Amino acid sequence: MKKTLLTLAVLSTASVAYADEGMWMPQQLPQVAKQLKAAGLQLDPKNLTKLTEFPMGAIVSLGGCSASFVSPQGLVATNHHCVYGSVAYNSKPGRDLLANGFLANTLEEELPAQPGSRIFVTKEVNNVTDKIIDKDTAKLTGKKRVDAIEKNSKALVSACEKDEGHRCNVYPYYGGLEFYMIKQMEIRDVRLVHAPAEGVGKFGGDTDNWMWPRHTGDYGFYRAYVSKDGKAADYSKDNVPYVPKHFLKLAKDGLKEGDFVMVLGYPGRTNRHRLPSEVAYTFDWNYPAFVKSSGETLAIIAKETAGNDDARLKYASQVAGINNYYKNRQGMLDSYAGSDFLARKTKEHEELKAWVNSNPERAKQFGEDLVQVEKLIAARDAQSKQEFYLGSSFPRLLGTARTLYRLANERVKPDAERKAGFQERDLPRFKAGVESLERSYVESVDKALVLNNLKKYAAQSKAERNADFDAAIDIADNMSEADLKALLDKIYAGSKLADKAARSAWLAAKPADFKASDDSFIKAAVAMYDGFMKREAEDEELGGKIQQAYANYMKAKIAYMTSKGQAVYPDANSTLRVTFGKVAGRDHGTADGLAWSAFTTVNGIPPKATGKGEFNAPAAQLAAIKAKDFGKYVDPHLKAVPLAYLATLDITGGNSGSAALNAKGEFIGLAFDGTLDSIISDWDFNKANTRSIQVDLRYMLWQMKHVDKADKLIKEMGAE
Repeated sequence: MKKTLLTLAVLSTASVAYADEGMWMPQQLPQVAKQLKAAGLQLDPKNLTKLTEFPMGAIVSLGGCSASFVSPQGLVATNHHCVYGSVAYNSKPGRDLLANGFLANTLEEELPAQPGSRIFVTKEVNNVTDKIIDKDTAKLTGKKRVDAIEKNSKALVSACEKDEGHRCNVYPYYGGLEFYMIKQMEIRDVRLVHAPAEGVGKFGGDTDNWMWPRHTGDYGFYRAYVSKDGKAADYSKDNVPYVPKHFLKLAKDGLKEGDFVMVLGYPGRTNRHRLPSEVAYTFDWNYPAFVKSSGETLAIIAKETAGNDDARLKYASQVAGINNYYKNRQGMLDSYAGSDFLARKTKEHEELKAWVNSNPERAKQFGEDLVQVEKLIAARDAQSKQEFYLGSSFPRLLGTARTLYRLANERVKPDAERKAGFQERDLPRFKAGVESLERSYVESVDKALVLNNLKKYAAQSKAERNADFDAAIDIADNMSEADLKALLDKIYAGSKLADKAARSAWLAAKPADFKASDDSFIKAAVAMYDGFMKREAEDEELGGKIQQAYANYMKAKIAYMTSKGQAVYPDANSTLRVTFGKVAGRDHGTADGLAWSAFTTVNGIPPKATGKGEFNAPAAQLAAIKAKDFGKYVDPHLKAVPLAYLATLDITGGNSGSAALNAKGEFIGLAFDGTLDSIISDWDFNKANTRSIQVDLRYMLWQMKHVDKADKLIKEMGAE
């Protein structure tokens, strides 16, 4: 079998890969087998490459979070914040499941998850680089290259999805140097089984987010359902629990400091191979702008939902998400400030260019693209900066109208010729989006958010603004806040898209129906369409050039790193990865000069519990702690129930809900966070500081048994 560039790179550098660093593709693990064994793994590393065998066959994606099967009846364990949207969706005034928690004692009591919820079970991963960048595509550039890559990708996906009930996607690795197609069973009937009270699952809230010590019980459970013949199906009362081929067994022995631990999941994105200019753009402009905008958004939502319980519940999930990224980005900025990251990145890049140019053959192969990629990225980032306020100035229903009109235009084409994301395979996602808006939208809140951003957008010069958007909603120079408010009042009042039935009807409409409509948001979407399609083509022209140059830049970088004996693993891209390390505290580098122990326990909850807000621990939990009602979950050394633990694991967003396994491959908890001073590792891995935070299985089981009385679930997982 022909070895890929990726395999060759890992083979030649395996001896220097660090256990603590690297989000490894499963198929790479045999090349780091020595490190895995040295770290303490008792399984054969080769077995970790078998996606349909144990333990990989138990690991699933929720399409934004990670999760795992933990029973033979399709029970899925993940983070509380990953089921939070479904809890909020099922909450209403008088039935606040967010505050009180939810437990289904029978299958019949389980609730449908929020529309669009999915459980993806990975079945196959195949390298398709030579099919995506074939000989003809390799000769193309710009938009023609983008179109060819998309055409090739859609053809592969279409053939793969002939196996009904599966979702197939092609993912780029190393900046588009390699491509892999991943086939997953798409389970569409997802139900909420259990989520502890908010005072457990979000204990500490945004105050403790990204902090240590931590006392957050960030866990929750879904169940996967399929038709009686075991196939993926839409929700039906006749569906039955999915029977996974493999599920994780719960560890009977607790962890201690120094123990091997690995996390299996779907990390979203890291940026360790980025150019120095991308680092500068991100940390000097983009993240500061994001933090400022997010702070304003949170303040506006708080003000507009004050005293309105229904509105608060509708925006609870959005607020939680914004808060998470707000603190994340600010933490990165704090770590970046005063650091030598950009200087080191610049030095490394200059050394790469010097290495390339020191050899005529390398200079011929890579030199031009190293120059071009910097120019192209600079053009892209300048464009993004100019349009920062444009997207956030769209009323949410205008965004919906634009998507629906694009869908109508794409549907007149044969399915294979439609833009990716608008094919028949994507229709359930559109339907779910239209339906879920019902429980996540309030006009007064949306209008206030849009006005805040529209003021900034309108204050830009005419040359900086988008002419099509301006014409569609009547933006002119020198508009006052009162003018803008009146403009918004008019456009919101002229639309019926806030009504679920009216909104849903547009899913089946034809382009002519949109053009004939007098709905204000629909009219604006139609008016903007041609201009924005032209802009999309321009973006794709630039994107095609970037893909070509960036892939060759990465090829050069891999060759350079290999020549230095350094490990080469791809940046995270929402595909299945494995990271491994050990349970470990920190004895240096903390802001207050104090050492961090590896574990927290339930004894840390009462001193924090104020009885309200972010620290509203349930009375039953506090009573159990006071009575030392710990049962068999007490740790003899800690003399309490372990709650969370630190580990030297390389994780990022998307790893939320990832199963943490011990040396035997047994379930020992769930990854849910990192520490604030180490999250810059998404860009610049810091071996000394990086720590992931996991909720301990012993705490999950203690809370479920001694507080929430979830005995049936515990028995189902084989813990009794």
